[in-house]
Amino acid sequence: MRRLSAKRCIVDRQLIISVIGESNARPHIAALAEQIGRELAERGVIIVCGGLGGVMEAACKGAKSAGGTTIGILPGDNPLSGNDYIDIPIITG
Repeated sequence: MRRLSAKRCIVDRQLIISVIGESNARPHIAALAEQIGRELAERGVIIVCGGLGGVMEAACKGAKSAGGTTIGILPGDNPLSGNDYIDIPIITG
């Protein structure tokens, strides 16, 4: 009975995956990050990243193109400092 309960709990939760990479990504790396973000979002995954440019922005752009949700962990205290594809900004102060 406990195994069934544990499986049910895991199935009911939404998966969150972090995408990490350089802020000055070369074009082919940015394109790959965008594809990864899109494919993860198509599978219902929430994307978490640093929330700024480069790989982080590309992954969020891909996720948003597939209707996904994005979370940006931002330096400083301005929740508007993240890229345009962040749904939920988290400032770190």
